[in-house]
Amino acid sequence: MSTNVRPTRGYSASKDQLQTRLRRLEGQVRGVQKMVEEDRWCPDILVQIAAIRAALDKVALGLVEGHVEHCMAEGAGDEKRRAEMTAELMAALERLVS
Repeated sequence: MSTNVRPTRGYSASKDQLQTRLRRLEGQVRGVQKMVEEDRWCPDILVQIAAIRAALDKVALGLVEGHVEHCMAEGAGDEKRRAEMTAELMAALERLVS
């Protein structure tokens, strides 16, 4: 009998909070859609987009922190493995800021 055990991720402990933030972001995006539909003033829409981007950045940084504290700290063994994990993290951060 096999069980499907999900792996523990760096965000596992705060998964509920993360999902709440993402649902809030989803609502903000829908709000911007409505603003465009209603022909609202461009600067007001841009302020909302900036708020969405800031909120997404906060989610992303929380994920990075969890990855570093959980995945990298626990998975780091020898120097070669640490170098691989550092390269993986840097590639992820590059995608984040690009």
